[in-house]
Amino acid sequence: MTTAEAIARDLLDVEAVALRPDDPFTWASGRLSPVYTDNRLLLSVPDVRSRVAHAFFQALTELATPVDAVSATATAGIPHGALLANRAGLPFSYVRGEAKGHGRQNRVEGRVEPGQRVVLVEDLVSTGGSVLSAADALDDTGADVVAVLAVFSYGFAEAERAFEAAGVPLVTLTDFATLARAAQETGALGPDAWAVLREWRDDPAGWSVTRGGAA
Repeated sequence: MTTAEAIARDLLDVEAVALRPDDPFTWASGRLSPVYTDNRLLLSVPDVRSRVAHAFFQALTELATPVDAVSATATAGIPHGALLANRAGLPFSYVRGEAKGHGRQNRVEGRVEPGQRVVLVEDLVSTGGSVLSAADALDDTGADVVAVLAVFSYGFAEAERAFEAAGVPLVTLTDFATLARAAQETGALGPDAWAVLREWRDDPAGWSVTRGGAA
């Protein structure tokens, strides 16, 4: 079993990813989705948390560019990023969704030096907008974001285009296609349901609108 397959099964086992093709979830944006992800649940299971941390470390060591520091997105990326930085013996920082409204009004918390090659850790990539915004904030400090590492990606074409345009490589421990295969193999997802999920992945906005949700 590959690392991606093992992590996908972990996501299903701890119910960090839930699949409901016939009873869609409503995301905070108002968009309807047959999938809901909460990777915070991985942190509550020690052996799973350890496997995820090890997989992140392996991904870090396999990057083409050496890394000087680890950063993470607030808030869900912080624990994964801190575990990775500790294992790698590297400095750690995190990036807020927006600058805080008091004190130094920082968006990047922790010391990031100009010229540092930084890997940015995220738990989930959907459209890529939030993590690429965090990458821009690190760029503003003079750092160089060499890659984004994430636990899971939905594999939206929109995200692929966004990362390509930004020139930032995206490395995920597992992805939606791998997870869907694992769900089928374990009986958690029937073959008819996969057709629904594939339709959603190919056009998430259109899928939501046709069912009464937001685009």
